[in-house]
Amino acid sequence: MNKLYEKYIKTESLPTLFCPGCGNGIIQIAAMEAMESLGCKDDIACVSGIGCSSWIPCYYKLDVIHTMHGRALPFAEGLKLARPDKKILVFTGDGDCLAIGGNHLFHAAARNIDLTVVMVNNYIYGMTGGQKSPTTPLGARTKTSPFGCIDEPINACGTVMAMGGSYVARWTTAHPVQLAKAIAEGIEHKGFSFIEVLSQCPVQAGKSIWGEKDPAKIMEKYKENTYLFRGDAAADPTGARGEKNEEGKIPIGLFRNDVNAREYIARVEEALESKGIRR
Repeated sequence: MNKLYEKYIKTESLPTLFCPGCGNGIIQIAAMEAMESLGCKDDIACVSGIGCSSWIPCYYKLDVIHTMHGRALPFAEGLKLARPDKKILVFTGDGDCLAIGGNHLFHAAARNIDLTVVMVNNYIYGMTGGQKSPTTPLGARTKTSPFGCIDEPINACGTVMAMGGSYVARWTTAHPVQLAKAIAEGIEHKGFSFIEVLSQCPVQAGKSIWGEKDPAKIMEKYKENTYLFRGDAAADPTGARGEKNEEGKIPIGLFRNDVNAREYIARVEEALESKGIRR
């Protein structure tokens, strides 16, 4: 067995509950590689909500809080306030984060609190049977949009940037090396780090969105339908908010890395010290 896998994974809990071909395993390994590159395993605590992707950290040999649906971020914020010395890594999905958890996402980003959020976007509610999610593409026929989805999909990265998140990136499971680097950068960044990962769900999204259940072919579509954003990540990039380009392709890459944005915990500590209170 891979030594990194043995170091980070509770092998007695295998096999995972992920369906064959699911992108969660790729993301799980990318996060492990990020932690290993930083040598920060003992400093990490993970939080997740409900959904397929929220099971990713539950197999780690780490402190993990597996919370309620949509509540990963408020639990993570509470943990960060209680243990500001910890690096908090949050795993969530497009439904968990943008639907029932959407309001929490707004406020966590606006606070610019020091969390690293990995939002796995497979465009559908996979674990509960294939209902449309906030990111389901227009026209997709799902359990809850049998005549085709008519709701405009929510742009997660654009939303987080609009609310003040200071590190924002998007990659796909077809870009595992870049994804691992982005997670490492997010962990090191002092502020709200948001990494969206476009991931394949060969079972539910395969039939409802892609018309294809072969995970390798879905990943190939991610390569074909994305382009690398090369703008200025220090500013608000006009083309990086998630809009498709003239060819209908989705931007991926680093959209924002504002190292000068004030972080929430630092502001809390400043306020306490101004009153003569030391933590």
